[in-house]
Amino acid sequence: MDGNISIYAAPLQGYTEAAWRNAHHTVFGGTDGYFTPFVRIEKGAFRNKDLRDINPENNTAAIVPQLIASTGEEMERLVARIAEYDYTRMDVNMGCPFPLITAKGKGAGILPHPERVKELCDVIKRHPEISFSVKMRTGLESHDEWKALIEMLNNTPLEMITLHPRTGRQQYKGEADREAFGAFLAACRHKVVYNGDLLTPDDIDELTTRYPQTAGIMLGRGLLARPWLAAELRDGKTDDKALLYRKTLQMHDLIYDHLARTLEGGEQQLLSKIKPLWDYLLPDLGKKERKAILKSTKAVKYREAVRKACCE
Repeated sequence: MDGNISIYAAPLQGYTEAAWRNAHHTVFGGTDGYFTPFVRIEKGAFRNKDLRDINPENNTAAIVPQLIASTGEEMERLVARIAEYDYTRMDVNMGCPFPLITAKGKGAGILPHPERVKELCDVIKRHPEISFSVKMRTGLESHDEWKALIEMLNNTPLEMITLHPRTGRQQYKGEADREAFGAFLAACRHKVVYNGDLLTPDDIDELTTRYPQTAGIMLGRGLLARPWLAAELRDGKTDDKALLYRKTLQMHDLIYDHLARTLEGGEQQLLSKIKPLWDYLLPDLGKKERKAILKSTKAVKYREAVRKACCE
């Protein structure tokens, strides 16, 4: 992989909140920044959990707050609120594929509506003091929907566009369409970052060899599974498995300690919050070890199972 290419950590709701970002940055690092799960307005108000997550006091890693909106008015409110934390870099979500979001014309649900996308672009143009980027899918229903938007996006001042070449309807099913990415890359005048199905160094080498104009990569599920992936790409080497697993345990324990300090719902809430990490983490872990982790109902048993999985 080209050593000059940028590497970003993707936002995944429920996984890459501040606890994960801080721990990953401390133990593994290797990224040029972490994009946060989106800040939203719900029932006319900001969600306190979103604001806590982007509060600089809760973040030791360099982050780019992401927002999601379906109208210019909504986006203006979000930009103003996020700017209160002195952020001058923000990302606009036009890619979330979840039906509850797309049904509201947000995320990938905004892509079939150029007039709504224009409202968001107009907000960007009204705020030259802020560096904006966009994260998007190729469309909601088809891979061609971006074509009706590309001139508008090209004429909007953007730091970059991150493209996940699936449709919103696909969610995370099927394969990311590299041909669609190539077509977008050729048409876009901004820096283009690739996101989607980058799970190993070989995946990334294949992509960047095929599309050398790619300005960066954004790692989501691949980084959740192999938290050393960005550092491995950056350094050009891989540590031995035993060391990587010990470092993974260190990262896990930092996340656990953060949640133990900040959650108020007791042991069961803590376990329900941290166990989803294992949806992706260490995919080559044995079935017996993973089952012991997921079946634990007491914190002491859970931590013992994790330690055994990582260090024995």
